[in-house]
Amino acid sequence: MLGRFIKGPAEQPKPLDQPITGVLLPAATPIPATVDLAPQGEDFLTLKVELHRHLIDRFNLTALETASKDEILNEIRPIVREFVRTHSVPLNARELDQITSETADEMLGLGPIEPLLKDDTITDILINTHKRVFIERRGLVEETAIRFRDEAHLLRVINKIVSAIGRRVDESAPMVDARLEDGSRVNIAVRPISVDGPLVSIRKFSKNPYSLERLVALNSIRPPMVDLLRIAVQARKSILVSGGTGSGKTTLLNALSSYIPSRERLITIEDAAELQLQQPHVGRLETRPPSVEGKGEVRQRELVKNALRMRPDRIIVGEVRGEEAFDMLQAMNTGHEGSMTTIHANTPRDAISRLEQMVGMAGMPMTHESIRAQIASAIDVIVQTQRLSDGRRRVTSISEITGMEGNVVQMQEIYTFVRREVTVDGQIVGEFRATGVRPRFAPEAATLGHHFAKDAFNPQVAL
Repeated sequence: MLGRFIKGPAEQPKPLDQPITGVLLPAATPIPATVDLAPQGEDFLTLKVELHRHLIDRFNLTALETASKDEILNEIRPIVREFVRTHSVPLNARELDQITSETADEMLGLGPIEPLLKDDTITDILINTHKRVFIERRGLVEETAIRFRDEAHLLRVINKIVSAIGRRVDESAPMVDARLEDGSRVNIAVRPISVDGPLVSIRKFSKNPYSLERLVALNSIRPPMVDLLRIAVQARKSILVSGGTGSGKTTLLNALSSYIPSRERLITIEDAAELQLQQPHVGRLETRPPSVEGKGEVRQRELVKNALRMRPDRIIVGEVRGEEAFDMLQAMNTGHEGSMTTIHANTPRDAISRLEQMVGMAGMPMTHESIRAQIASAIDVIVQTQRLSDGRRRVTSISEITGMEGNVVQMQEIYTFVRREVTVDGQIVGEFRATGVRPRFAPEAATLGHHFAKDAFNPQVAL
C-alpha cells in the first residue's frame, strides 16, 4: 500500500472534478527550515503546525478523504521522521509515535485548525480566507502561522463541518450557522458574499461547562451576585441575559442552568445547538434552514410554539433575535416561569427596547403600552454581561424589573461594576458594588426557604 497516496514527480494538483490517486506531492519537495523546537507547550504546537503545513503541501487531499487512519499513518510516518530529523527536534520513540498519530487525526479531522480546536486556552478561531487564521486567547486576538493550502482545501473542511449536521453552503446559500461535535458554534460565509474567499468563525466552548463558582474565580462575578442569581433561578424568576457579541452570554446561561432542579423538564431552542445544560431531563430543538427548493424551513418561532405542547417546566431559548420574542413572552406569562433567554444589547434598558421591537416584528395588533406590559410581566431579572477593552468578560449589572409606571417599564439595579482606572498596560481596574436596593422578590424567595446574607445589598461592603 505504500505510495498509494503519493503523486508522481511531475504531477501537480488537479482540479476538484478530476479523480486523483495518491496523497503526496514529490518526495523532493523541500522541508521548510525553522528554528529548533522542543516537544512541549506552545513550541510543540508550533512544530505540529509546521509539520501539518508541510504535509498538506505534499498530500492529495481528494484521495485523502477515502483513506483510513492506518493507511495515512503508513504514508506519513517516514515523512514525519524526515521532518523531525531535519529540524533536529529531540523526540523519543513514544513522542514520535504520538505526533505521527496526532497528525493523522488532523489529516482526517478539520485539517490545519485541528490543533487549535484541541487547545483549551483558545476561545475563538477566526479564518479570514485560506491565507490567514486568527485566534482569541485570554480575550485578545492574535494571528497564527496556520494556513490552508488553497481555497479548495478550506472549502473541503467547510463542507465536512456543514454536511455533518445536514446543512449546506454554496453560491445559492452562501451563509450558514453550524456546530461541531463538541458543541462549538460555527458561522460560515463563502463566495459571492465573501469577496476574498471563505470566512469562518468558530466559537469554542469549554469541555467542562463553566459554573458560577468558576466565574467567581475568574473575577467575572462576585459571590453575593451568584447568590442572587441562584435564588432567582430556584424561585422560578424568568431571566434575560443581555450583552454584546462574545461577552459570555451563553456561558452565563449554561452556568445558571445548573441551579434548575433536576426534576424539571427543560426544552431548549436554538439556531445551532450549543447549550450544555447539566440536567437529565432536557429536550433540545434546533432550527432548520430551507432546502435547495426553498422548502422545509423551521424557524425559532415555530419551535417555541411547538415547545409549549411538549409539557415543559421551563423553556430556554439560546438567543431571541426576531418575532419569536412574542411567543417567548407569552410562554413566560402562561405557566412557564423561570424560563431564560439571551439577547444582544449594550445595556438592560436597551435590552427592553430591543425586545419591544422584536415583539412588533410578530405583526400582532398590539400597542406599545401593551407590549411593554407583557415584557414587565414576563421578565423578572436582566443580567448584563460585557467584554471589556482588556479582554476580560464581566457581569457588569444585575437589574430587576419591578413593573410599569405609566407606559414606562420600571427597573432597579441591584449590583453594578464600577470602573476606577485603566493601567498603563490597558488593564481595567474596578470593583463590584451593591446599589443598596433589595430585590422585591426577596420575601417570596424567603417563603421557599431561600435567604440572602445580611450584608448582601449593603453598598458600603465590598463584594
